[in-house]
Amino acid sequence: MTVYVRALETAVPKTMLIQSEARDVFAAQPGLNRLGSRLVSTCFDSAAIDTRFTAVEELTNDFRADDPQFYDSDSGLLLNPSTKVRNDIFAREATKLFVEAARAALEGCPELDLLDITHLVTVSCTGFFNPGPDYKIVRELGLSPAVQRYHLGFMGCYAAFPALRAAKLFCEADPDAVVLVVCAELCSLHVRTSNDPDTIMGSALFADGAAAAVVTARPDAADKALLQLDHFETVLTPVGEDSMAWNIGDNGFEMVLGNYVPHIIDDHISGALQPLLAREPELAALPYTDIQHWGIHPGGRSILDKVQSRLGLTDRQLVPAREVLRNYGNMSSATVLFVLKHILEQDMEPGESAGGAGSGRICSMAFGPGLTVETALLTKLRQAPGGGKAGHLQQPVAVEAPVA
Repeated sequence: MTVYVRALETAVPKTMLIQSEARDVFAAQPGLNRLGSRLVSTCFDSAAIDTRFTAVEELTNDFRADDPQFYDSDSGLLLNPSTKVRNDIFAREATKLFVEAARAALEGCPELDLLDITHLVTVSCTGFFNPGPDYKIVRELGLSPAVQRYHLGFMGCYAAFPALRAAKLFCEADPDAVVLVVCAELCSLHVRTSNDPDTIMGSALFADGAAAAVVTARPDAADKALLQLDHFETVLTPVGEDSMAWNIGDNGFEMVLGNYVPHIIDDHISGALQPLLAREPELAALPYTDIQHWGIHPGGRSILDKVQSRLGLTDRQLVPAREVLRNYGNMSSATVLFVLKHILEQDMEPGESAGGAGSGRICSMAFGPGLTVETALLTKLRQAPGGGKAGHLQQPVAVEAPVA
């Protein structure tokens, strides 16, 4: 049975962070020692990020708050709110992103009725509340109360793939199923000033965003579908369990992102791809560059550099990942869906969907705590609406109005 992605849409908060301005704020904090100051400059400047988006309006110099909780723009000091304060904001602001991304994806399927949605899978690792985002989406959008709801929490940057894999399984079990998958992350809620290298790196990389996909195997979706979901695989690297982690602290969630992570990925990326490509021997026999599209989660510039070098990929094949990193930063689980949307918005090349074994195929991967490597093999069926020759991701919905 063939399972399709019928629509794929994204959303970001309205507040944009300029990387150089954010660097200057972090570099000016009084608690930094000499090494910390050097690391702030190095991490922010080498991240290959120009802009990011945040749900925390306080994190800009233009915003004035009577009772600032994250950043006092008058004094220039970054503050350190409790985990409860951060999570309360998550419950309010993440709901907006979840709902707006879901709404945009459903609006991309005008032939579907809201009551056609049979399953809902939500994903986040940056906060918790209950009734959760799955409940909020059902209520705000008017989905059937009988929708089967599932939430994947605290998995990290790779979680979009387990969500899509679950959607595929639901559709294979029920040919009439229509599954809505929504990832939303507010990573910026957990920023803090510190001399710790992992904390500094997280502050330089992470951002907020959401993405939603409509997945179905209904035959009437085939002529409008954007993607075909072919195969998924999971691999745990033999080393690196302590090199990437995501823990809950008293003042927000704490990132462990060791500088050895890119080297671990470099050493094990080829092995992680083997189970996926073995699903199609004709594809496994090809050089990696013959697989047309590569949807790599941009965990950071050095990770993309290592993947490109190890697999021998062209600069063009890394454009989607590098463009998303440059314009949006690392939005954890939502990020790889931004990369796939970028690929979908590129012009279809002549014969792309009917060419050789690697033509029109997308090999995608994301990395997370463990180290866990999630991989997916997909087929691009048509160009997404709004795409163009430049292949640049269209501006996602900017979430401003509160949810009623």
